[in-house]
Amino acid sequence: MLEPTSLEANLLPVDALRNSCDPQRFAFRTTAELEPLQEFPGQERAIRALQFGLTIRHEGYNLFALGPMGVGKLSLVRHFTQAQAELEPPAQDWAYVHNFLEPHKPQALRLPAGRGAQLKASMERLVEELRVAIPAAFESEDYRTRRQIIEEELKQKQQASFDALQAEANQQGIAIIRTPMGMGLAPVRNREIITPEEFEKLPEEEQKRIQEAMETLHQKLQAILQQAPQWESERRAKIRELGREVTRHAIAHLLGGVRAFYLELPEVLGYLEMVEQDLIENAGQFMAAPGDAENPLEAALGKMLADSRSFERYRVNLLVDNSGSRGAPVVEEDYPSLANLLGRIEYRAQFGNLVTDFTLIRPGALHRANGGYLILDARRVLLQPYAWEELKRALRAKEIQIRSVSDVLGLSSTVTLQPAPIPLQVKVILVGDRLLFYLLSAYDPDFLELFKVAADFEDAQERTPESEEAYARLIALLAQREQLRPLEREAVARVIEHGSRLAADAHKLSTALEALLDLLREADHWAAQAQHPVITAQDVEQAIQQQVYRASRLKERLQEAVRRGVLLVDTRGARVGQVNGLTVLNLGGYSFGHPTRITARVRLGKGEVVDIEREVALGGPLHSKGVLILAGFLGERYARERPLSLSASLVFEQSYSGVEGDSASMAELCAILSALAQVPIRQGIAITGSVNQHGQAQPIGGVNEKIEGFFEVCRDAGLNGEQGVIIPRANVQHLMLRPEVVAAVAQGQFKVWAVDTVDEALSILTGQEAGERGEDGRFPQGSLNARVEAQLMAFAEQVRAFAAPPAGGGA
Repeated sequence: MLEPTSLEANLLPVDALRNSCDPQRFAFRTTAELEPLQEFPGQERAIRALQFGLTIRHEGYNLFALGPMGVGKLSLVRHFTQAQAELEPPAQDWAYVHNFLEPHKPQALRLPAGRGAQLKASMERLVEELRVAIPAAFESEDYRTRRQIIEEELKQKQQASFDALQAEANQQGIAIIRTPMGMGLAPVRNREIITPEEFEKLPEEEQKRIQEAMETLHQKLQAILQQAPQWESERRAKIRELGREVTRHAIAHLLGGVRAFYLELPEVLGYLEMVEQDLIENAGQFMAAPGDAENPLEAALGKMLADSRSFERYRVNLLVDNSGSRGAPVVEEDYPSLANLLGRIEYRAQFGNLVTDFTLIRPGALHRANGGYLILDARRVLLQPYAWEELKRALRAKEIQIRSVSDVLGLSSTVTLQPAPIPLQVKVILVGDRLLFYLLSAYDPDFLELFKVAADFEDAQERTPESEEAYARLIALLAQREQLRPLEREAVARVIEHGSRLAADAHKLSTALEALLDLLREADHWAAQAQHPVITAQDVEQAIQQQVYRASRLKERLQEAVRRGVLLVDTRGARVGQVNGLTVLNLGGYSFGHPTRITARVRLGKGEVVDIEREVALGGPLHSKGVLILAGFLGERYARERPLSLSASLVFEQSYSGVEGDSASMAELCAILSALAQVPIRQGIAITGSVNQHGQAQPIGGVNEKIEGFFEVCRDAGLNGEQGVIIPRANVQHLMLRPEVVAAVAQGQFKVWAVDTVDEALSILTGQEAGERGEDGRFPQGSLNARVEAQLMAFAEQVRAFAAPPAGGGA
């Protein structure tokens, strides 16, 4: 048996179980006395990456802010992006206008910040003035007189031609007459038309003369009639030219006033030149009079269409307006669908059809962020169909081309608008978790080319006296920002301790700002319930306990099952080949530990350690790896000179779901060695930790939850001072146990041991010396390892005896 001092060597003192924060070390009484922290503690690496990525201006240096949820990635990104944007000039305005050469391809105009709204207002005023000025010009006396002169000129020309022909016909005794079939010729005598009968009575020579004269006159008449359309065309051309001249004079001063504001913008001047040419060429359409229709509804609809046709194309669709902006734009798109990123073209219903024009082009987040910064949630972008691919395409091409899903898929066959692409200059910041970043790096060949800067956020920072002071100022900042009550210094100390618990490390503080904020809000709520003027340590403790209580239904059901004997967990006595392992369950963000019985059985075999969990497909690969390591350890330690003639089976009793991880491998090894040596294991002790092939204890996760889970089971069964938990020594630095557990240890009711090897763990579990191999190559007589080796030697001899041929036997 071991001496008591041997067990004490591994027993942890009380002060190793929890890194408490002494509130007396703080000079303030409440956080109201502190200057709020203006920095972000523990994120120096991410801050440097953000500052670098936001200021470098080379292609492809977009950013990906990666880290666990709740560490304040988005808040930090917003803060530094906004700070950098305020140092930069405002971005340019962008507008779409009608393309007079290709109407289905609207033209994009770039303007300095604020000038887009000015141009839009100028064109609105111009349109309103055109509605009056152009009709007024065409209704003026001057226009009517000049048009009448043109009309009279045509009439006079036509009349003169007919009069000359009529005079010549009169001399020949022929009249020009009008019939329902058109113009005709007929002989006359004494101013009376000769009938056919009378014509037949004329002398033959007279008839011949008249026929020749009529033929000549008919040819001249046809020439005059054929020339009439040309005269009409000349009339229309003169009227059009008159209309152009009148329109030019009517709009000259109006457009001149607009041009005066944009002399330094060639693109705008070019557009205004096209507007002027279009107004001049299409002046006649402004004079349409659809209101003259007899049907009032038809007249109203006609007027609406005429107005739209005449004036809408001269308006400006201001896509991006940066007037009043201070610095470059910072845009955060919460729903990054394809349309919300690249923009969209809307349609309006008109007489049962869907129609569109350049005024229905709507901007996307890339338009609004152009010249500045765009912040996106990476997971949301990837969840939206085609949004990720089109975002990459825009960044590679450095232009924004509005495309719908049907365009991307090539399903659209109708002619629609094709807005001119807009040059893109933007810095995109994606925010997501580490797994997403690594998956994109591995499987998307474009990702690292476009997102060269990774801002990796820490989930914890070192806990030092200086960082505790900074943490107190951070608490003051959050309380002030959320308009919470100040915290007394005892409450700050309790929050700092909880920060270490969240970090799962006694020497670190969690940087999970969301969890910290939740705790402060809830503590403020309980302070209000208790009518405390400040948040006390009791309020913080109640908030922590209430958080646990709300999430602990399943944990309490499992503890109840243990108390009632439904789940078999012994906390007293000793059993051969049976040990209490510890598991951690994580459900809905709440983690808790629970003990589980692990049993081992051994017999003759071929050196196999059978993992029953793996055999029934309940064991994960990491758990299976841990079990296979056990076979390597057993063979190296006990079977160097003979076959490992062992078949061992391991199982998590009453486990009906998957088992993953290797944190139970040391417990499983202890169970096998106990079964081989036939030495019972104390059931009041639970063990956690992984083991390597050399028998060294390796650290595991969730050590605090595991210890507390077994403590609660022992507490419910009754603490007797002999119960406790064995952990790897490397996990001591992670201990931040609840005050209740620490108090039980201080009173000698519960123990926590730390071990470096499986031999130390086995000695504590069995109360017997494990024993080390001496210079003679043997373990000490009576030691636990000697008994294990003896049993394995007996197995080997039995296998040899079974394999030997019978005495006197022959072939």
